[in-house]
Amino acid sequence: MRIGIIREGKTPPDQRVPLTPKQCAAVLERFPYVELVVQPSDVRRITDDEYRAAGIELAEDLSDCDVLFGVKEVPIDQLIPDKTYFFFSHTYKLQPYNAKLLRACLDKRIRLIDYELLKRPGGRRIIGFGRYAGVVGTYNAFRTYGGHHGTYDLPRAIDCADRKEMEAHLSKVTLAPTTKIALTGHGRVGNGAREILEAMRIREVHPVDYLREDFGEPVFTHLDLEDYNRRKGDGGFDFEEFCADPIDYESTFMAFARATDLFIAGHFWAEGSPFLFTREDVRDEDWRISVVADISCDIDGPVASTVEPSTIADPMYGYDPVGECRVPFRTAGSIGVMAVDNLPCELPRDASADFGSTLLEQVIPLVVEGDAQGILDGASETTLTGELNAPFAYLSEYAGLTGQ
Repeated sequence: MRIGIIREGKTPPDQRVPLTPKQCAAVLERFPYVELVVQPSDVRRITDDEYRAAGIELAEDLSDCDVLFGVKEVPIDQLIPDKTYFFFSHTYKLQPYNAKLLRACLDKRIRLIDYELLKRPGGRRIIGFGRYAGVVGTYNAFRTYGGHHGTYDLPRAIDCADRKEMEAHLSKVTLAPTTKIALTGHGRVGNGAREILEAMRIREVHPVDYLREDFGEPVFTHLDLEDYNRRKGDGGFDFEEFCADPIDYESTFMAFARATDLFIAGHFWAEGSPFLFTREDVRDEDWRISVVADISCDIDGPVASTVEPSTIADPMYGYDPVGECRVPFRTAGSIGVMAVDNLPCELPRDASADFGSTLLEQVIPLVVEGDAQGILDGASETTLTGELNAPFAYLSEYAGLTGQ
C-alpha cells in the first residue's frame, strides 16, 4: 500500500497537515510494508524540509498512491480518479456549497471517507480538531474580552509559534475580582477550553454556588445540559429523553446570563434543542454578559448574538441587541462577539500534531490492517464504483443523481 499526504488546495489556504513528519516516520516504522509520500507545499506551517529531515519522500505526482489523506475539501480539479480519500468534505449535512464536490467524487469513482463520520460502534466520533478549537477559542475569548473593555491586549494566536508561546501571553490578562465566566460543552471543544482556564488558574465553582455567591476573585463554572435545560412540565431533566426528543424542554440559561461576564460556548447543539438565549433575552434589563466567544458557531442558532461567523483576520465584532445585527467591535451598547469557525487553523502545528496522533493510532491501522468493525465503511459516503454507499443514499438528489 502506498499512502499520500496531499497539499491543501482550498482557498483561503489551510496550514494544517493530517500527519506531522514524526508521525509519518512512525507509520513507516510501524508498518514497514507501507510506502508514504508527501506532496510538496509552500502553504503548510510545517515545511517540506522538515519532512525531508525525517526521511519522508516528497513527490508532486501522487497518482500511484492507493490512499490519500488531506484536511479540508479538495478542489475538484485536483481530485485523482479511482482513489480513496480522507478529508473533511462538509457534504453529509447537504451543505449546498459542496454538492458539486460530492458529484465529482462519484464521477471520478472516488471512495470519500469523511473524518467527521468515523465513529466507534457506540456512535462516538474517533477523530477531530475539536480540542484545539476549544484551546484557541478560549484564548480568543480572553483576547476579545480585553479588547472589548480596553483593559489589556493579546496578540493573535496565529502569530504565535506554538501553543506554549500563545499561553505565555495569557499572563497579560487582568480581570476584575467580580468576573464570572460560564463555559458550556463537555466534549472535545469544552474540554479543550477547560485546559486554558485551568492553565490560567481560574477557580472553578459549582453552578449553584456560581449563581448565589460572590467570590472576590475571577471564577468559572462548567455547565452541563441539565444545568441550563429543564422539562417544561415539572422542571426535571432526563438525559436520554432530552437527547431523543427535546421538544418538551426549555432553556434556563438566562439565570446564568444575569450572573456572567464572559460566556464561552463550546457545546454541541442538536437541531430541535432549545436555544440557550434568544435575541429578546439579550434585551433583558438584567442581562450581564459583555462578551460571547461562540466556539460552536451555529449561525442564527442557539446563541442569538452569533449572527455571522467571523474570520481569523477579523475575529471580533459587536452585536447590537436593539438592532439585532452585527456592528463594529466596541460599538457603544454592543456585546463583543468572537465566532471564528476555523479556530484550529490558528495553531496549525499543535492542532496537526494532536489530530495526527489519533489518526496514527486509531485510523491508519484500519486502513492498513483491516476494518473488522466496518468503521471505514460507515464513514464512506461514496464507493470506488462511482456510487453512493448505502447509508448515504439520502444524498442522491443533493449529488444530482435523480432524474437521470
